[in-house]
Amino acid sequence: MALLETSKYSQGSVLGSVNPDLASERQTASFSVEKLTALLDGGVEQTRIRRAVVDAIESDPVFSRENQYFQTQNERYEAAVKKAVHLQKKMHEMGWTENGPEYKYIYRALSGDVAFLLHRVFMRSISMLGSDKQIAKWIPLATQHKLIGSYAQTELGHGTYLQGLETTAVFDTATQEFILNTPKISAMKWWPGDMGRSATHTVVFAQLYVHGKCYGIHPFIVQIRSLQDHSLCPGVTAGDIGPKMNFEHIDNGYLLLKNVRIPRENMLSKFCEVRPDGTYVRQGSQKINYFTMTSVRISLIADEVLTPLMKACTIAIRYSVVRRQSKLKPGEQEAKILDYQTQQEKVLPQLAAAYAFHFTNDYLQELFNRGYREIQRKNFDMLPELHALSSGFKAMITQHCTAGVEICLRACGGHGYSLLSGLPSLYTKILASCIYEGENTILLLQTARLISSTAAKLQDLIQSGVKKHDAWNQCTVQLVQAAKAHCHYIAVKNFAETVEKLETKAGIQKIMKHLCDLFALHGIFSNTGAFLHDGYTSAAQMDMVTASYLDLLAVIRKDAVPLVDAFDFTDKSLNSALGSYDGQAYQRLYEWAQKSPTNQMSPAYERYLKPLLHNTLSKL
Repeated sequence: MALLETSKYSQGSVLGSVNPDLASERQTASFSVEKLTALLDGGVEQTRIRRAVVDAIESDPVFSRENQYFQTQNERYEAAVKKAVHLQKKMHEMGWTENGPEYKYIYRALSGDVAFLLHRVFMRSISMLGSDKQIAKWIPLATQHKLIGSYAQTELGHGTYLQGLETTAVFDTATQEFILNTPKISAMKWWPGDMGRSATHTVVFAQLYVHGKCYGIHPFIVQIRSLQDHSLCPGVTAGDIGPKMNFEHIDNGYLLLKNVRIPRENMLSKFCEVRPDGTYVRQGSQKINYFTMTSVRISLIADEVLTPLMKACTIAIRYSVVRRQSKLKPGEQEAKILDYQTQQEKVLPQLAAAYAFHFTNDYLQELFNRGYREIQRKNFDMLPELHALSSGFKAMITQHCTAGVEICLRACGGHGYSLLSGLPSLYTKILASCIYEGENTILLLQTARLISSTAAKLQDLIQSGVKKHDAWNQCTVQLVQAAKAHCHYIAVKNFAETVEKLETKAGIQKIMKHLCDLFALHGIFSNTGAFLHDGYTSAAQMDMVTASYLDLLAVIRKDAVPLVDAFDFTDKSLNSALGSYDGQAYQRLYEWAQKSPTNQMSPAYERYLKPLLHNTLSKL
């Protein structure tokens, strides 16, 4: 069975056979892997569509990631642009559209390293915040790539705190234009993706001034480069911010504006507009400007956060059954490292979290779609809840998943540190997600404005004469803890409710129940202090939690490989020498290492080593 299946996943495996240590794990699955994959995808038909998209993309040599680990920053940027341009052609060829069922699988299939991701955020901003007339003008241009968009919110001096942004847009009634300026260095836009070298237009968030009065932050469409020769427009200074910890394929940029004039029609005006005479009109909530961020946060969880954790679990768990080390019992062969309880305790809670957050993401997606429908009807009642939950979950899930990927990397020992394992790039990619679209601590404090448990402490401080803002600051560490606990509680509750609804056949409900229990118990086990301190549990109950938690590890261990197989990543998608479907980790590491350009003769020999060696030898 396992051998037959390899062709579905494995692209030209080294030996053409599956490592017996991995094959044996698949023969004892307590559930149907194929049915679980369909459950995760949302149905058999979705699985079929996703696999067709993956197949079309992976069989196209332009999208190959074969030498990605050996490329320079410039090579990665160029490859990302090449792929983005080719993708348009591919979509046209395949008949895929932005609204079609295939669209959501394209970026998962490409596995990152593709340019123009901010172009999607640019379009989303216009769709959400633009008037019907603006949508009719800009969206077709953007869809046909007659322009390339970016999203310029973050500044050198401010990120998530929108009220603090310093870029200004002053309305000139005489010419019916807005004049945009970045008045000082801290106001310079810094970090927007695709802006350093690619974008021609961007949505700039700036403080709106009319007749000397400030109306707060508003979004404006600004052209930054010529559509003829790509040169910078008058008054615009822009470029690339240089190398980063990852994302070298993205030209994160800086932008300075000096008296840049744009027409009145370029202020996105679905909810706010400036009339020709300078009258300011607003419909609904000022908070609507946060809505693009809310939507990006929710889509980010699926694309940028869950996938890396699922991939890391797949790599670490497959490697943990082909890596043998030390003897568990005297006289026997060396044991698979996944048979050690300490290894199970590292990787299996991460696997449970990946499943938990997959279902949390479904729940958030549903909530967001409901909220979006309401906002379309100009009903803003759900905005505060959407903002709070998207903030809290973005923070909690990115934090949890980042820690999880790091644990998986370290669980693979020395080989995990090699770029060829696929784990370091998953880690540096996911680490960034804790920071962009809102730094996590700030986001948790946004969520905490819901929580009443700290209210008592706040009241006490205020009554004892502490100013309100100082009182808030003195509670922030506890508020962050409370917000995390609140989000964790919702994740557990949602996982449990999802499991309840599952069909009992095919063994899926049973294994999902085990994962749900492990996720919940791990939450208690790793926060024993809080549970004991608040009196939720006694010491005796904590012993029971620990015992149940450790027992579950051994149960889930039996199904660990089938559980990661159900994520259904191809070898090309994992791009990992350690985590391939056939488990031939050592052969693949050696094969890939030989492709490294560093194995060509280096000029360092002629320049430095030869003189050194020959000089020393002559003295001898």
